[in-house]
Amino acid sequence: MDTHLIHTLMWTTIVVVLIFDYTNGFHDASNIIGTIIASRAMTPIQSVLVVATFEMLGPMLAGTAVANTIGKFITIGDLPANISIIVLLWGIFGAIFWNLLTWWVGLPSSSSHALVGGLMGAVIMAAGADHVLWGFKEFAETGKMTGVNKVILSLILSPILGFVVGYLFNNLVGFLLTPFSPKANTWLKRFQFFSAASLAFSHGSNDAQKSMGIITLCLVLGGALPKFEVPFWVIVACAGFITLGILSGGWRIVRTVGFGIYKVRPQHAFSAQLTAGTLIFGAALWGAPVSTTHVASSAIMGVGTSDRPKAVRWAKASEIVSTWVITIPGSGLVSAATYWLFAKLVY
Repeated sequence: MDTHLIHTLMWTTIVVVLIFDYTNGFHDASNIIGTIIASRAMTPIQSVLVVATFEMLGPMLAGTAVANTIGKFITIGDLPANISIIVLLWGIFGAIFWNLLTWWVGLPSSSSHALVGGLMGAVIMAAGADHVLWGFKEFAETGKMTGVNKVILSLILSPILGFVVGYLFNNLVGFLLTPFSPKANTWLKRFQFFSAASLAFSHGSNDAQKSMGIITLCLVLGGALPKFEVPFWVIVACAGFITLGILSGGWRIVRTVGFGIYKVRPQHAFSAQLTAGTLIFGAALWGAPVSTTHVASSAIMGVGTSDRPKAVRWAKASEIVSTWVITIPGSGLVSAATYWLFAKLVY
């Protein structure tokens, strides 16, 4: 087997993964800065700089538990090295395509869903469903959550928890603020520096690790690493590219998240940010790759429902939810179709 060809494919795929990491950053930036801007706690430039700083720190300090989950839910090590790396390449392509499509129409879909769907579609088309670690058998035998079982469960539960915790936390904040005058909004805007920083840190600690897992898997398949262990340079590269994406904004989706779901005021922004940041960071410690989009958007829905349910724009919320539902099959079909076309043309 041509070692030069394998290394070329390996580094090409790594570059494409970093491009995905960048699209993940500008796609998900809206989930973090949308409420900051809508509540007028910071200017757009201030919010992006604060978020980018803590976004960079997240993957540097939070470990690699999520990377291990993502890097091991597909089992393609028994395929020829060139085929396995090409499968990764087209899986990432499906995720990037979906990120760009939903960004273009201004919908906050999940980069996590897109990545999982893209990888599953390419792997199933190339090698069959038995090369996906579903995790259901392992759970039945040992009770341990692994593979797709762990990924899907965390992606389903996280928006539910985002809604419920956002609802409860906003009620608590409202109760605590009852004795205070509207001047409390000034302090709530200042507190958003910390709540937004925590959300950015948790986003970096969770989302950047997904790209780390794929790059490390690619290095193992290409023979550059003897075992699955995330190198430090991969952590730095993924942290850097997702931060560059954050700095690019994502202003189409900012309008949807910050203004399209509920009219966000300082109390709502603070509650939604702290809810999302806590849940996402907890998931990162557990090794569960949750969607920042899902958690942040559902937290806003929960906060709005606790305040004025009729003021929540449920039509827009249902549009967002429908995008969540179709993201995994949509990105999976894109990657499966492109791999099939590639195979027909090349083999």
